[in-house]
Amino acid sequence: MYNDREMEELHPVYTEDEQLLHHHHHHHHNHNHDDPISTSVLFNLYLGHFLARWGARPNFKFINRTWEFSVGLYMINVWPDSLLMAAAYGVVESASTTLFGPLVGQWVDNSTYPKVLRFWLLTQNLSFIIAGVTVIGLLVSPDLRVTNTLTFALLVVLTNLSGAVAVLSTLAGTILVERDWVVVIAEGKSSNLLTKLNSIIRRIDLSCTLFAPVVTGFIISFVSLTASAVSLAIWNILSAFLQYWLLNSVYKGIPSLSESNRKRELKLAMPNQPEQAPPSSYQEQTTQQNNYSEDAFMLKKLIKRVFDSQFCCAWRVYFQQDVLLPGLSLALLYFTVLSFGTLMTAKLEWNKIPAYIIGTGRGMSAIIGISATFLYPFMEVRITTLRTGLWSIWSQWTCLLICVGSIWAKNNTASSYLLMTGVSLSRLGLWMFDLSVIQQMQDQVPESDRAVVGGVQNSIQSFWDLMTYIMGLIISNPQSMVDAYYAIIDKQRLQIPNETF
Repeated sequence: MYNDREMEELHPVYTEDEQLLHHHHHHHHNHNHDDPISTSVLFNLYLGHFLARWGARPNFKFINRTWEFSVGLYMINVWPDSLLMAAAYGVVESASTTLFGPLVGQWVDNSTYPKVLRFWLLTQNLSFIIAGVTVIGLLVSPDLRVTNTLTFALLVVLTNLSGAVAVLSTLAGTILVERDWVVVIAEGKSSNLLTKLNSIIRRIDLSCTLFAPVVTGFIISFVSLTASAVSLAIWNILSAFLQYWLLNSVYKGIPSLSESNRKRELKLAMPNQPEQAPPSSYQEQTTQQNNYSEDAFMLKKLIKRVFDSQFCCAWRVYFQQDVLLPGLSLALLYFTVLSFGTLMTAKLEWNKIPAYIIGTGRGMSAIIGISATFLYPFMEVRITTLRTGLWSIWSQWTCLLICVGSIWAKNNTASSYLLMTGVSLSRLGLWMFDLSVIQQMQDQVPESDRAVVGGVQNSIQSFWDLMTYIMGLIISNPQSMVDAYYAIIDKQRLQIPNETF
């Protein structure tokens, strides 16, 4: 045990009061338990999160805001009668998170809170502004695909790359707020505070899902697609500075966040000790070179370098967690088109469902999802987090049976409405399951691994999301699916006697 003077020498940035708190860690937590968080600070957190989520599309297949709702409609209009452009956009966006998600998590873990906050909001809003401008260029020149192929390709590439950069920057913000800040804020407070914070933040997400598509759908239906793209760019310009001011005030207004950031600064300030090779390393290396050919030795060295890279280290950390199986279960839900995502939106548009109807359908699903954020705290307190997750996933599966039934509807419009109904009802179980898995990760993952695990989790989710969009690329023409379905029916009719029909 160090005395006060020794602690001052080891941690010179600590004040005298902080040293006292450090020595009396148990009393420090008791004090935090009785120290309520300012209502105005929490309001700034919620409002800042709302503004950041309204125009953004983070890496959640089931959270669809202004951009994610609009981009499917933009792409189906840029390349009519095909899901190719919508699927290609989804592939680029999902692949970027699959590849770089673990690295984003490590970057967040190795950066200070203010740095992550600035990078997140600046990059996210700038990327959506660029994407909005390029989409405007595609929409105002509908014949550009034929008249100027090079310009058309350039605008499409810029749109896809801007979306990919935006989703990575938003992932950094998601890890910062939802995986780190809420845990630090709730630490040492009442036992159910973390559950409440998670539920309210998810409620804000789903409120954006409720209102943003409805507003955008009416703009598209009663004004134009171009007007919606213009409004998206203007929104991100106006809201960027307000988002930063609100979230920065949260960081400054909650002492536990400043203390956690101070620990990060201390960790980053410690010089990395270079590993000293053992005395016999040169001889061992020479022996290896003698025993193996030069190519084999270089290959072995390359494999070792890859295995020791930050990317592989992040995956090793993830697979060592106790919440591995729940995390993988949540990720597998992303391998589906049964959500109001880009492909489903484009398919409904192809079936001549008006944009405002699609937006309203999304809104109804969001209302059901919002109800999950009220039901989850009620159930979690009574039957534990684990049992709540088990109940919710079976609830989702049952509701999705309606979507299976829509396959046999002969009328395309009726089939679309059955599909939207099943997806909307399933959101109750889906969001309760999501909250239960997230809270298990928050409770069981160590603080040092929290951001890394969050980055890898989003990477796995994006991988399965990517597989969905690859399927969309393979079957990019909706009419081909209809023709294949009726071909199977006709074949069955030829094989079975007519009196059975």
